[in-house]
Amino acid sequence: MLQPLLLGWALLGPAPAPRAVVAPTAYRETVEPNDNRRPAGTRSGNLLTITLEARTGIWYPEGPLGAGLEVAAWAEPGKPLQTPGPLLRATTGTMIRATLKNGLTRRLYVFGFGARRGGADSVIIEPGAEKEVQFTAGAPGTYYYMARGAFNPAIGAREKEDGQLNGAIVIDPPGAVSSDRVFVLSWWFVLDSTSPSGLGKATMAMNGLSWPHTERIEMVQGDSAHWRLINLTEAPHPMHLHGFYFQMQSKGNGVRDSLYTRSQRRLAVTEVLTSFATMSLAWSPTRPGNWIYHCHFVGHVSHHASLDSDRGTLDQSALAHHGSDRPHQMFGLVLGITVAPKGPAAVSSREPRRIQLVIREKPEVFGRFSAYAYTLGGTPEATASAPLPAPPGPTLVLTRGEPVAVTIVNQGRERAAVHWHGIELDSYPDGVPDWSGHGDNILPSVKPGDSLTVTFTPPRAGTFMYHSHFNEEFQINGGLYGPIVVVEPGQRFDPSTDRIMFFSSAGPWENLILGPLSPTLMNGEKQPAAIELKSGVTYRLRLINMTGDLDTQVQLTRSGKPVSWRALAKDGAALPVHQATRRPAALVFDPGEIWDFEYTPTAPGNLLLNFGPPDAPPEFGLPKRVDVAVVVRR
Repeated sequence: MLQPLLLGWALLGPAPAPRAVVAPTAYRETVEPNDNRRPAGTRSGNLLTITLEARTGIWYPEGPLGAGLEVAAWAEPGKPLQTPGPLLRATTGTMIRATLKNGLTRRLYVFGFGARRGGADSVIIEPGAEKEVQFTAGAPGTYYYMARGAFNPAIGAREKEDGQLNGAIVIDPPGAVSSDRVFVLSWWFVLDSTSPSGLGKATMAMNGLSWPHTERIEMVQGDSAHWRLINLTEAPHPMHLHGFYFQMQSKGNGVRDSLYTRSQRRLAVTEVLTSFATMSLAWSPTRPGNWIYHCHFVGHVSHHASLDSDRGTLDQSALAHHGSDRPHQMFGLVLGITVAPKGPAAVSSREPRRIQLVIREKPEVFGRFSAYAYTLGGTPEATASAPLPAPPGPTLVLTRGEPVAVTIVNQGRERAAVHWHGIELDSYPDGVPDWSGHGDNILPSVKPGDSLTVTFTPPRAGTFMYHSHFNEEFQINGGLYGPIVVVEPGQRFDPSTDRIMFFSSAGPWENLILGPLSPTLMNGEKQPAAIELKSGVTYRLRLINMTGDLDTQVQLTRSGKPVSWRALAKDGAALPVHQATRRPAALVFDPGEIWDFEYTPTAPGNLLLNFGPPDAPPEFGLPKRVDVAVVVRR
C-alpha cells in the first residue's frame, strides 16, 4: 500500500476514479469468500477435471452489508463466483485437465496452468472464448493460478478489477491426508493524486475477507496446525503470529516450492511473505485464549485498509452498518484465532517483579501528528513537565522464568495498549485491546489518565520488543516501541558488548504513496554517532526492526565489502547449530523481525555501518541510507 511497496503498481500511472464501489443490490452476481477448505473439480481415477469461468460480480470484503466492489473472479459453472477462486488440489502424478472460459469483455492472460506454473506459462483467452489446458501435477507444494486483463511483462501490476482473479493450487505427496489450511492474500485499491493520503479507497483481504470480518480460526489447546500462505498482492507482507513460534517448512514462488529439510527448518514469530510468493508453516497453540496473526506493516492493519475510509479519512458511522463480533480498531490483513482450553491452567505462586511503564505524548511534533514515548515510572523522564525523551523506550532487561508485573500508565490523549512482541505468554496480557483474553476476561485498552497491570513470565532468553497495539500507524511511528532483552538466571546484560540496534521511522507521514517518507532511525537517531569497538572482543548485535511500513537493509563493511558475522537467533529463538553460521554482514529485514548476530573484529581499523531502505529509483522518494562510522581500536 505504501510507496516502497508499490513500485510495480506505480508504473501503471494514475488509476481512474473509484467508480467500482457500488451499493448492495440483488441484481448483480455476488463474489463469495472462499475459505479454501473444499477442493474443486471432478476426480476419476488419476484424472482431475475442472472448468473455470471468469465473470464479473460484486465482492463484499467487509461483509454483505459493507461496500461492494465490481471485480472479475473465477467460478465453476453453475456455482457462485469466489475469491480466491476454486481450490485445485491433487496428488503428485495426477493428470489435471482444465477448461478455462473467459466470460469477460476483455482478453485474459492466465498463468499457473501448466508444468511450469507461474509467469512462464501464460494462456491467452479472447472474450467469450475458452481453452483447454492439461498438465501433470508435479512436485508437492503450494502454488497458484492468476489472470489479468492487460498484458504486462511483470507478473504483478494488475488493474484493480483483476486483483481477485486468483486461486490456490496444492499438490500433495502420495498417501498424504490433508489437514492444513490455505490462506490467500489479495487487495483492491485506488490511487488518488489529489487525496491527502494518496489513496482513494482500499481493502486488503485474507481468503476474500478483511478484518474484522475475516474467518475466526477455532482451535483447541495442543492442536497441531499446518498453514499454507499465498501472497497475490504486489507488496510483501511480514506476517506475525502473537504468542507462539511457528516452524518454517517451505517457501516458493508459484513455479517452484522449496520444501525445507529438517536441518533447514527454524522458528520465527514474523516471516516475510514476498509478492507473488508462497510459504508454509507449522505451529501449536499451547495456551488458550484469543490470538491474532497479521501483517506487521502498520498501514496494512490500519483504517487505510478499510472501504469505510475515503481519501484517508475513516467514516466511523459506516462501521455500524456491517458490524461483527470482532473489534474494529484494526482492519485488513488480520486473522483472529480462538483457542479453547484443554485441562487446568498453570498458576504461578512466585511474587512478580514490578515495573511501571508510562506512556507520554506531545502533540503536533510531526506536523499534525503527535510524538510519543515510553518511560519508566519513578524516573524524571516520566513526569509530564520533562522534555519528551527520544525513542526507543527504555530497554527492559528481564530474566527467563521470573514473573514480571508491568503497570501501564497512560498520560496520552487517546487509548493505548502494549504488545510484548515475541514473548510466549498468556492471552490476556498479549496486548490486543478488546480481543486478548478468553471468555469474559478480555483485555481493555488503557484510557487516558488510567492504568492497567499485566503479568507474564518470559520462558526463554533472547531479544524481543514491546510496542503499541492501538492506532498502530501513528503510535508506533510516533515512538511507542522499545527493546526487551531476556537473560538467563544469574546472568547480567552488559551493554558494552551487548549492542542493541533498534531501527524505526522518524514519525508518521501523511501521504502513503507520494511521501515524503520519514527517515529511518537507529536507536532514535537520524545520524548516529560513531560506534567504538575493541579488536578481539566478541559482540552480540541485537537488530530489531520497527520501521512501520519500510523494510530495512543493514550492512557492516570494511573497504566496501561486508565483513563476516555469525547468526545466532531469529525473533528471540536460538538458531539450530547448523544454521548458526558465519555469513556476510548484510541483512534485509522487515518490521516485526528480530535478528541476533555475533561479531568479533580481528584487527584495528575503520568499518562502516550502513542502514536504511533497500535501493530503489530516486523517483520513489525513499529516505536516504545512512552511514555510521565504526572505529575498531586495540
